Amino acid sequence: MASALTQLQQRFAPTLRDRLVTLRRDLHQHPELSFEEGRTAQRLHDELSELEPVYLKRVADTGVVARIKGKDPTGPVVAIRGDIDALPIQENSGLAFSSEHAGVMHACGHDVHATWAVGAAHLLSHEPALGDVLVVLQPAEETGKGAPAILETGALEGASAIFGAHVDRRFALGEVVADTGPLAAASDAFIVELEGSGAHGARPHEAADPIVAAGALIGALQTIVSRRLNPAQCGVVTIGSIHAGTAPNVIPDSATLGGTLRTVEPAVRQLLHDEVRRIVEHTAQAHGVRATLDLSLGTPPIINEERPVAWARKAVAALMGEAALVPLGFLNMAGEDFAFYLEEIPGCFLRIGAREPGGEVIPAHTPRFFPAEESIFVGAAVLAETARVAAHALAS
Repeated sequence: MASALTQLQQRFAPTLRDRLVTLRRDLHQHPELSFEEGRTAQRLHDELSELEPVYLKRVADTGVVARIKGKDPTGPVVAIRGDIDALPIQENSGLAFSSEHAGVMHACGHDVHATWAVGAAHLLSHEPALGDVLVVLQPAEETGKGAPAILETGALEGASAIFGAHVDRRFALGEVVADTGPLAAASDAFIVELEGSGAHGARPHEAADPIVAAGALIGALQTIVSRRLNPAQCGVVTIGSIHAGTAPNVIPDSATLGGTLRTVEPAVRQLLHDEVRRIVEHTAQAHGVRATLDLSLGTPPIINEERPVAWARKAVAALMGEAALVPLGFLNMAGEDFAFYLEEIPGCFLRIGAREPGGEVIPAHTPRFFPAEESIFVGAAVLAETARVAAHALAS
């Protein structure tokens, strides 16, 4: 594996390697939240402009799309996507180039994703695909709103396939997951507002206590998966926030809960929605409070189809050998808005190993998360080669 990685890195001239590392560190040091990625977008725009693409434009406010010229202007158009937004997390990674923005951090690796998309553009400019390649730098993946915004602009019209990838420290550098089937879950959100009536903490009988109702509701919602869902099927119900009260001796008038529902199968998604509505309604009635439920659809699941996966696997094997391809090994219930593209365009989503030799598994979305820097080159080379393989296959 080490020799394969060395050979892969040799595809990048030393000046390009240094340039991509500098870009990644600059993006990491200056993270921006969803649809606030103004500096990030301009930095990426400037990098891509030097490649003199067929066109380069800003879309969806803070997104960037470059069209890299292929060998044949009539050849199939393939797209590759890198997301660019950060998370509202205070960084504690210890990196020399840690975030300069308090409370904002690239805790999901999007600094690397953006950089490897630029790296892929360089490789495709030097060794073009058969047709043109759209390099999409997408905002707002963390809110699930960036991919729909890109699609609404029409920037991907004419694309015959699309590919994306995510860093993953559960896998070592040089390992790539390119599996068929589900790779990410549908992720829906809900907010429940419970309206009761307040009272002095010493006289609870005078209140309709929304906090007690909220406690009962939290427990009841957990029975959806344990008692209403077939154990052979997958679903997750999570309560991530609860807000109520201002003092320990005051029963408040209201309480608010927020959570997510994660599923892979449409029937299970509907079941969880129905059960949440039922339990919220009847738990509120049982406790004498009024409930308002706001349940919103989020990202659909990512389901990788066989043909695009085969193209990606062929690309990975050509770059690093068959041993680089590893199975995911579990069902990932996190959401990813790349799924919106796959509802419109054939393609697949990959996981790129980002754990350095001897490194620990650090979960994403945590203050200590960082991908190994060499994953930039793996992601860039894999996406560029996948675009070439896909374009050739589509033209056949």
